[in-house]
Amino acid sequence: MECTIDWQGPEGMLFISRTGSGHVLAMDGAPDGGGRNLAPRPMETVLAGAGGCAAYDVVLILKRGRHAVTGCQVALTAERADTEPKVFTKIHYAFRVTGRDLPAAAVERAVELSHTKYCSAIAMLEKTAGITHSIEIVAA
Repeated sequence: MECTIDWQGPEGMLFISRTGSGHVLAMDGAPDGGGRNLAPRPMETVLAGAGGCAAYDVVLILKRGRHAVTGCQVALTAERADTEPKVFTKIHYAFRVTGRDLPAAAVERAVELSHTKYCSAIAMLEKTAGITHSIEIVAA
């Protein structure tokens, strides 16, 4: 895996990331930090990546189990340390999984497997953050 980050110049703190898979992601800072609020903060992209990683796992596990999953949303809330480095200290994943006749046990197992076995982002972030989750199942 590879990624290149380019600063976009002296007028701000906008950075453009080009990923090895050929995609582009912009990141910027808050105005009080020299940015112009043109894109997500770098740590927001870390949090979004962690949510995407877990949601990907949950959907894949449910699909492989031949469950009729039709939607998966995860809302993350996080707290960061007050001092540098301002690592995440708490992260909560609120899963909302939609489908037809989804067994609660299957959804709970998918989330648990993501958190304990498959999600690389969680494996890294749990070194500094307490990770919790909640699950809501919605009938399609």
